[in-house]
Amino acid sequence: MELLDTEYKRKSAVLTTIIMAVILFLIFTFGLKYLDPPEEYGIAVNFGTSDVGSGNTQSEPAPASSAPQEQVEEVEQEQVEEIVEEVQEVQETPTEPVSTPTKAEDVITNDNAESIKINKEKEAKRKAEETQKRIKEAEQRAEREAKLKAERIKKQKAAAQAAKEAKEAQEKAAKRKGIDNLLGGLNKGNSKGNGTGGTGNGGDGDDNKAGDKGDPNGDKNASGYYGNGSGGSGGNYRLGNRKATSTPKPTYDCNEQGKVVVSISVDKSGRVLTARGGIKGTTNSAPCLIKRAEEAALKTKFNADSNAPTKQVGSIIYNFTLAN
Repeated sequence: MELLDTEYKRKSAVLTTIIMAVILFLIFTFGLKYLDPPEEYGIAVNFGTSDVGSGNTQSEPAPASSAPQEQVEEVEQEQVEEIVEEVQEVQETPTEPVSTPTKAEDVITNDNAESIKINKEKEAKRKAEETQKRIKEAEQRAEREAKLKAERIKKQKAAAQAAKEAKEAQEKAAKRKGIDNLLGGLNKGNSKGNGTGGTGNGGDGDDNKAGDKGDPNGDKNASGYYGNGSGGSGGNYRLGNRKATSTPKPTYDCNEQGKVVVSISVDKSGRVLTARGGIKGTTNSAPCLIKRAEEAALKTKFNADSNAPTKQVGSIIYNFTLAN
């Protein structure tokens, strides 16, 4: 059998059969016990046929067989009456189901309510889309304004930087012009001569005469016209119209040669206040040459001039040559 195809199922069937046999054996052996109904207790009532009465004559109770018949008849009559009443009630009840007719107005009202609901949803959706559109446009406008503001600030910064650079260039040019004036412009004449220079027409000098005043071996960028030495270890002293009264030669103790230009500042008494070697025009910037040129420049003395500036700027040129 397919139902008992496994060992587990066969054991279960055997165990179930044994249990059922034991239960049936116990039922048939000992049986079922029933309890007797309890005894009734109460007060005995005199038999009678009416709620009131008088005398000592006791009527006999009706035969036992007649009472049940009367009761049966009464019950049957009552049942018949109840059936008749129920039949009448059923007849009075309408057999056809009452259906409430659907009015056209109700249908139209329902359609209108649905249409109103749909229209409200469409209107709410339209308003939401318009709100989103306005928000997006406001964001785009704010972004454009921020971009324009950033570009405007950038242009302003660029303009300010350009103005600053132009101002700095002007200040540098003015400063350079002031330095040039201090170097030699104080004593430069207003010569209007038509002398010929080495490279063209024109004049330069403080004698109010035609010609290009200076030394053919001098520096064309120098503003002074006087010098107290040339060649060797001597110096070329340039301080406007002031002359050097003490011109010590620099110590020459290194194996270098060339020209060293020293920028100097001189007070009214003729004392050299500062000396800085290696400026424009220097051909050899060896430290030993620069140092010795600065030492010699600081020891140089110029003539006193009460009309001179408090700190007049000039230069000294030292030429260092090696002995053959």
